[in-house]
Amino acid sequence: MTLSRTGEVLLHAQLERALRDDIRAGRLRAGAPLPSSRGLATELGVSRGVVTTAYQQLVAEGYLESRQGAPVRVARAVRAQSAPPPAPPLLARLAYDFSPGLPDLAGFPRDRWLRSVRFAWRDAPLDAIGYGDPRGAPELREALADYLGRVRGVAADAEQLVICTGYRQGLALTCRWLRGQGVERIALEDPGWHPQRLIVEEAGLEVTPIPVDADGIDVAALARSDADAVVVTAAHQFPTGAVMSPPRRAALIDWAERGDRLIIEDDYDSELCRERVGALQGLAPDRVLYIGSASKRLAPGMRLGWMTPPSWLSWSLISAKAIEDAGSEISGQLALADFIARGELERHLRRMRLRYAHRHRTLREALARELPRWRPHQFAGGLHVLVELPAGTDEAGLLAAAARDGVAIEGLSLHSYTGDCQPGLVLGHARMADPALDRGVTLLRHAATGD
Repeated sequence: MTLSRTGEVLLHAQLERALRDDIRAGRLRAGAPLPSSRGLATELGVSRGVVTTAYQQLVAEGYLESRQGAPVRVARAVRAQSAPPPAPPLLARLAYDFSPGLPDLAGFPRDRWLRSVRFAWRDAPLDAIGYGDPRGAPELREALADYLGRVRGVAADAEQLVICTGYRQGLALTCRWLRGQGVERIALEDPGWHPQRLIVEEAGLEVTPIPVDADGIDVAALARSDADAVVVTAAHQFPTGAVMSPPRRAALIDWAERGDRLIIEDDYDSELCRERVGALQGLAPDRVLYIGSASKRLAPGMRLGWMTPPSWLSWSLISAKAIEDAGSEISGQLALADFIARGELERHLRRMRLRYAHRHRTLREALARELPRWRPHQFAGGLHVLVELPAGTDEAGLLAAAARDGVAIEGLSLHSYTGDCQPGLVLGHARMADPALDRGVTLLRHAATGD
């Protein structure tokens, strides 16, 4: 046993830790006697008080037993603990990952972000790291209100804007509030992002699937349903890529106003699209709850999102956020506020728009070369493309064969609530560089044809 006299950890604490680890690992067995405090102190070259203090602490914790006139022993109730095996990853990682919704993590502007972190903390008030406003840091709410108004046409009020940990939390809070108001069902686009269904059902609501076409959600079908709220991706429908047409927008708002209903707008990647239309919320702020996040714009691991609720709903969501976690972590909020104020977010998005457009072209060219019978939908930008497969294709079999070749893909059926859809793939192209995209498509051809 070696104790360090140059480190920051006190000698008795080092001795405690070493003995505790030996007991847990079984190197010191239950009932084994330990040296006297004087003898061990001499052996280690420390004062007797160091050993006495360590022994007393381990006796108090139950690792050692001490009786007058008897040697200190390892407690008989202690059982050796084998070292746990390394925890396996929850999600498998394949070499060629076409998962949609994942941005280019290598493109994250680390240096600029670190500068914003430094500047934000330098200028932050002392109480910034206390229990703050559950709505989020005022600096970020003000920066976002200005940014969303300029870039997305959102009627954002910093006083009502709520910072959350991402779109999932924003939707979950809203669904639980709806359930508390007696709402029983909510309409979702079909096909649509499949985790939404899980969030809605977890809140105790029933899903009403509504079909989408080239103009967006079918408002006539929505009107025939008995849903009191709807979730839409108006600027860039997931996964079809459709942009909601002006007539559909007007009809959807009319549906909400006539029935005193709520529209939840998921604006997940609009700034990365070729065709950038304004947010639906700007047309009807009292009917639309707008939710955005940093997940596609910067990186999903940041866990930062924002909600701009209608004025009549804001206090309920602020209260729900306060009860759930008392507010999101502050460091990322302060850094993002500085990042936006310096114009870094808009510069980053311009760079990434060009990169993603180039990778989309690379993917389409590779598909045309290797799998000409597959039909990609028209380019709308963003991080993914929907590809229609030939009729009769075994979608599930293709996914399994691709996985065996090291290729991760998502089938269209995953995002269909009714299961009544043609075979297709939702291919994300943002994360992989050109050579990886080409190789991944070649492996897809092998999985599809065996060649």
